[in-house]
Amino acid sequence: MEIILRLLFRRLMALPIMILGVTALVFIVLQFTPGDPATVALGESASEAAKEIYREQHGLNDPVVVQYFRFLSNLFVLDFGMTTPPEQPIIDMIAKAFPLTLQLTFIGVFLAAIVSFSLGILAALYRDRWVDQVIRLISVAAVATPSFWLGILLIQYFSLKLDWLPSGGFVPFSEDPNEYFRSMILPSLALAVPVCASLIRVVRTTMVEEMDKDYVRTAIGNGVPYSTVIRHNVLRNALITPVTVLGLRVGYLLGGAVVIEQIFDLPGMGKLIFNGIVNHDLHLVQGVVLTIAFTFVLVNIIVDILYLLINPKIRSL
Repeated sequence: MEIILRLLFRRLMALPIMILGVTALVFIVLQFTPGDPATVALGESASEAAKEIYREQHGLNDPVVVQYFRFLSNLFVLDFGMTTPPEQPIIDMIAKAFPLTLQLTFIGVFLAAIVSFSLGILAALYRDRWVDQVIRLISVAAVATPSFWLGILLIQYFSLKLDWLPSGGFVPFSEDPNEYFRSMILPSLALAVPVCASLIRVVRTTMVEEMDKDYVRTAIGNGVPYSTVIRHNVLRNALITPVTVLGLRVGYLLGGAVVIEQIFDLPGMGKLIFNGIVNHDLHLVQGVVLTIAFTFVLVNIIVDILYLLINPKIRSL
């Protein structure tokens, strides 16, 4: 426990620096996007005098450095600003949309982890046999399939042809648990399959490398059952790299969820950022991007802690 707390303390000490870097990058990039916020807010027909008043009221005429530190000070109190008219608090919109994106992402992670670890371990145990070849073929085909294209295919087959699952929309768990899971199955599969395919190869490779080490042959030669060696030694040592990759893939899944939510008409962060881009609402885009970026940073801290839980020998890292 002391080692985990020490690691957590080190990561939390570095967190403010990472937050500053992320906020600076997002702010600078969005400052150079085309379009005038005053024109977007007031419309093309607004007079120059009205636009100038809007810029003064919202500090758009201030130097970029002043605008950044004002943005940063508001961020510390979770004030992402207001959307373009009709004005709504961005933090309230994110609070409604973000839980759905998180649910979609982590259901995708769960499915990808279960399938990839199972098939990857199976391929390693039966390496170079027909089981391994079939799993390899499936993973190669799946990794070449983009999530958005797979989502469209799933809608075409399971919704339009078989009429088993809804093609879009969202029903909260509190209203109808059955319909909630039905509405999340297809988007979760569309997210999970490409990640699952690449992770299968990682699990299989690390398992094979670990099984070829001398301590495995020595343990088996000394009479330790093969299954015991695999369960208690090989798995624990081999799963470190896949857990790392899976943690990094959470960022991919969060980004992929933005597209998948548009395809399946889910009211998550994807719809918010799409509306922000279409309406040139920089504050809304900033809020969504920063929320996803902070989540990715926190997920990586959790992955670092998982390293220690899987294999305490990494305590020196």
